[in-house]
Amino acid sequence: MASYDEEIPDSEKVKLASGFILNAPPGEFNEVFNDVRVLLNNDTLLKEGASKAFSKYNQDQFTPVKVPGGSHKTLITKHGEVDATTYFDPRSAQNFAFDHLRKEASDPAPGNVDQGAESYRSVIDKAIQGYVEDHYPSGVSAVYGSGGTVTVCIEDHKFNPNNFWNGRWRSEWTLTTGSGDLKGVLKAQVHFYEDGNVQLISQKEVKESISAGSPEQAAKNVVSVIEKAENEYQTAISENYSTMSDTTFKALRRQLPITRAKLDWNKILHFKVGAEMSKK
Repeated sequence: MASYDEEIPDSEKVKLASGFILNAPPGEFNEVFNDVRVLLNNDTLLKEGASKAFSKYNQDQFTPVKVPGGSHKTLITKHGEVDATTYFDPRSAQNFAFDHLRKEASDPAPGNVDQGAESYRSVIDKAIQGYVEDHYPSGVSAVYGSGGTVTVCIEDHKFNPNNFWNGRWRSEWTLTTGSGDLKGVLKAQVHFYEDGNVQLISQKEVKESISAGSPEQAAKNVVSVIEKAENEYQTAISENYSTMSDTTFKALRRQLPITRAKLDWNKILHFKVGAEMSKK
């Protein structure tokens, strides 16, 4: 067994730090980063060793960022990754540098567009923009095209640290234009931390087949499937929570005290009243 005084190797420190960062709840990256920074007490090791964790976190969370020189936002995802610090915005067809710690974009430059997929991508992108505007108050979307595949990424979040909760919605849909196969992954993550620490981490996979004979037809059918699936999923989560107090939460409580006997609250009340009267 290793001694408590034994020095932990830098590689193990980086592994532990990366694990904390990758599991940071939505909206709480800075808090976790600052805590890890204090624990590690080595800024150079943290920034150099855990840099991959920073980028993976932002990609996994679909971090939204304002496109430099533009009026819209895009998402940081693996589909738009050019290199470790450069990403592609398919709507404006430009690359930009991204600071994974500051969450800021800069230095826009022309990017490479897959012209073979652009006819489907652009039409689906426009349809998805309308869907997101109708259903997500602060939603951001990015639609990527590559070969015979169109990938739709949607993100929305609500951060409310003053009331000790943060939450994020993410969904990713992949359409194979040739076959019409449409696959989706829906994710909801919410963190409550007032006088406790409770997280909801939920995920659902969806598989459908649509008619994608033309870009317009594909866009209409993609939005129809996404709307139905996401509405059903969100409704199911809401209904589940409305019944959890009588099921899941009840199962977490001890049904009987440690004495294995029910408390007679009326008797306890009488004892209390009697004690008060005796004092008088």
